[in-house]
Amino acid sequence: MLLAIVLSIIILVGYEYFFMPKPNPALNEFNSTKKELSAQSGNKAPQAIENEIQKNAQASTTPDISQNQPARKIIATINSKHYTAFIDDLGRIAQFSVNDKRFKNEKGEVLKLFNETKEPKALEIRFKDAALNREAFKTPYVSDTKEIEINGKSRTITLTQKLSSLTVTKKITFYPSGNYEIDISLTKPETFFITPGGRPDVIADAYTVHGVLIRNPDGSLKIVEDGDCDKTEVIKNATIVSAFDRYYTTAFYDFDKGLTAIVSPLDNEQNPMVFIQLSQSSKLKGFVGPKDHRLLESIDPRLTDIIEYGFFTFIAKPMFKLLQFLYELIGNWGWAIVVITILIRVVLFPLTLKGMISMSKMKELAPKMKELQAKYKDDKAKLNAKMMELYKKHGANPMGGCLPMLLQIPVFFAIYRVLLNAIELKGAPWILWITDLSVKDPYFVLPILMGATMYWNQKITPMTTTDPTQEKIMKFLPLIFTFFFVTFPAGLTLYWFVNNLLSVAQQYYVNYYLDKRKKLQKAEA
Repeated sequence: MLLAIVLSIIILVGYEYFFMPKPNPALNEFNSTKKELSAQSGNKAPQAIENEIQKNAQASTTPDISQNQPARKIIATINSKHYTAFIDDLGRIAQFSVNDKRFKNEKGEVLKLFNETKEPKALEIRFKDAALNREAFKTPYVSDTKEIEINGKSRTITLTQKLSSLTVTKKITFYPSGNYEIDISLTKPETFFITPGGRPDVIADAYTVHGVLIRNPDGSLKIVEDGDCDKTEVIKNATIVSAFDRYYTTAFYDFDKGLTAIVSPLDNEQNPMVFIQLSQSSKLKGFVGPKDHRLLESIDPRLTDIIEYGFFTFIAKPMFKLLQFLYELIGNWGWAIVVITILIRVVLFPLTLKGMISMSKMKELAPKMKELQAKYKDDKAKLNAKMMELYKKHGANPMGGCLPMLLQIPVFFAIYRVLLNAIELKGAPWILWITDLSVKDPYFVLPILMGATMYWNQKITPMTTTDPTQEKIMKFLPLIFTFFFVTFPAGLTLYWFVNNLLSVAQQYYVNYYLDKRKKLQKAEA
């Protein structure tokens, strides 16, 4: 029991650190792309190929060109019911606001996704040729219109930049859902890089993943988190390239031809930025906005892969589907969380019951175990042998209570990630004072109830440990968990509170069942 709870704490607060793969600082070669490029490049020597990749990738960063630039002039505004996009004179989406009421910030203001001082901006182009690149960042784009309204239909805006040796034209078609298509035309071929933008700078807490996500053709995901990008990487044939935080994303996607993505360190903090490498006129599809499952699914079901739940995604995705179904049935996300918690406990009850019965047997043996520990305290080998004899005689298994609980941890952690990442809970009320399940309980009622029910469950649960130190640690766990959950979203705390209540009910049932069985055994004797 102690091991299961300690592991749960470690997973809750340290999952990304312990389980997510970290890049190895010693690896400086592009192993994943060298073989592919060697096959495509004929007689080129491997080192020459790598130098070419490094050169192209380095050109995509060019911090001296776009970093710390003064604020640019806004030349066009795209207005929609759901969003407003602002285009600057470098042909970029300099700012993007989400207009829906439920996404407003704590002050009740329209939510802006980007920090205007941070680079790169969405749809920013950087050229491989350094001289051309410098000229491009000094030459403004011209727009064919200053403002467009999107009322249920798509609208197109044309941006033109005339450089000394070529002309760049961007035709951007915006759709009501926040997705867009961009047609980039160059009057002559020239290697360039374009970015979906830096990640939205709204919520980047310690509990969720944020950085860059790449979806491979086979559907597998590669994630480079903020703080973990210590080298430049080239990923071929990517189907989705996304920069994201907890709730929002900016992305390119191409499920037919694929994209060549270059992920590079953005700053001294090793945060990733991502660019797409192109060499001629091209068309791209993109999206800016909330990671809302239904919204992304309406654009393309494969875009829902942007909503990433970590190591247990394969469990979390069906969990979210079930939660969404329950919401559509009930009409309230809070009650949907209550119902899904009950369903999970019902499904896992056989495992839970087995673990509880095993712990009760261990509690009955605790006095005899103490006697053996006192008798053989100087002979560990003999103590272990006698303990095994005791377990065998009474049909007890010291791991019988722990293993069923450990098997449940992936399920509990999957629902934890769902409730932490689901933007659908944003602005979603439950009852009374809980008006937003995505933020903490303003009066801390749910965390306190969660801690109280955890303590209640602990009091009626058989304690199998005979170590006084472990007993003291166990007594402090409800208090520790209460402090953890004070800042957690109300939806997640609600889940844990209801889960504790069900644990209490199950424990009372098991206690009654065991007491009844003992009475029957005595009557038969």
